[in-house]
Amino acid sequence: MVKRILILVITLLLTAFYLLKGEQSPVQTQDLRFEKISHSGEKLTPWQGPWDCVFDKHHGLLWEVKKDDESIHDGYWTYSWFDGQRGVENMGDCYFQPSRCDVLDLITKTNQQKLCGVNQWRLPSHNELLTLLMTNDRPNENNLAVDYFPHMQRGDFWTSVHSMPLIKRYREINQGAVAVNFLHSDSLVLPYRNAAFVILVNDKFPASHSK
Repeated sequence: MVKRILILVITLLLTAFYLLKGEQSPVQTQDLRFEKISHSGEKLTPWQGPWDCVFDKHHGLLWEVKKDDESIHDGYWTYSWFDGQRGVENMGDCYFQPSRCDVLDLITKTNQQKLCGVNQWRLPSHNELLTLLMTNDRPNENNLAVDYFPHMQRGDFWTSVHSMPLIKRYREINQGAVAVNFLHSDSLVLPYRNAAFVILVNDKFPASHSK
């Protein structure tokens, strides 16, 4: 238990670090860091669209882009945390499943689709998700590059970090997973059953790139 509490404290300190780091990054550098990628995996210029993924050249990560089209990538859909072994199934809300949704549903369908020409889509680690944090001077918007990541809802986004102790009103549930809130720039542990948002990541490069 002490070890898990220590991990939680480190998690919160990392959130603060990445937010401070983001405050030092001017908005105009976004075009140097991020690259739009088409559904088939081709590079796009900053003013081109539509785009289905964003490649972070600084961290070598390919990110899913949320939509507003009721597809599997719609930004309004929510998911309970479930990886096939741990967590709680089908406690989120979406239109692409006959039942309700969990994280594994989105991962499975995105890999079947080969979004942006690649598979092996997954939940981001806590550190990976924190790399998206940056200051935003637009009021009531998420603290990230909203021009590259539209339709990201103001709420909690799941990470892959699980088996963390729950505190306060969730204490009796015992364990949950870590989430990041881009509006408030903080991290928290939520019960697996909670309906939260998801943005998937991939460390495979699209066809238009090479390591």
